[in-house]
Amino acid sequence: MNSTVVALAVAVAVAAAVRSTWSPCGLSMLSSITPLAERARGHRYGVTASWFVFGATLGGLTLGAAAAALAATARAAGLGDHTACAVAAIAATVCALSDLRPFGLHLPYHGRQVNEVWLSRYRPWVYAGGFGWQIGTGLATYILTAATYLLIVLAASSASPVAAVALCALFGFVRGLAVLLSVRITTPARLHAFHRRFDHFGPWVRGGVIAVQFGVAAVAAAVAWSLLAAILVGVVAAAGCGAVARSRRAEPHFAPSSP
Repeated sequence: MNSTVVALAVAVAVAAAVRSTWSPCGLSMLSSITPLAERARGHRYGVTASWFVFGATLGGLTLGAAAAALAATARAAGLGDHTACAVAAIAATVCALSDLRPFGLHLPYHGRQVNEVWLSRYRPWVYAGGFGWQIGTGLATYILTAATYLLIVLAASSASPVAAVALCALFGFVRGLAVLLSVRITTPARLHAFHRRFDHFGPWVRGGVIAVQFGVAAVAAAVAWSLLAAILVGVVAAAGCGAVARSRRAEPHFAPSSP
């Protein structure tokens, strides 16, 4: 197991999960699973939220099963520590640049929402657990950041199936915990106020996740090659942060979806 790659992957898992909360699906969950909405449906918010967190963690474990297979392959191929760090440095740089979207270029994404018909058709454990599982897999719904892809690459590069599962489970768990942000939404006024504040922080979180990816690239480059390589990544990161600052007003805003 490459401990450096695993440590970097922990940071990426948390950052990717946090950033993904600003996706259309994340915003939808923060509108649809609230004390206000659950009370209207005759359900208890605490129970529904618990099922969502459980489902998201299970989704992370599902993603982890695939990542574990890749990690086992990497271990069988004899992936060394320096090679793993080199892969991490290249992947992190590519993913950070993808999130910056220079000239509109980025890694392939797909937009898919959960089926909100479930909210009125099924019991809380079905819709909350089902929504959580889809969101926790990271790939089944809207992909907002390339850090999700980076997590998979790092988990595979760890060459440890156990670490790969744990990293992806962490991602799913953190994604699931995001539903607790809605715990104080008990009135329509609080719902509107919450989303105004939440929307305000979106560009800052985007910039923070890009910075995390560049930081991962710099550390991995230093371990794989030399301090000079890390400095080069830092130069690219500085240029990227400047681009983020200039493009904050261009940050896409997604209106929360609710049934």
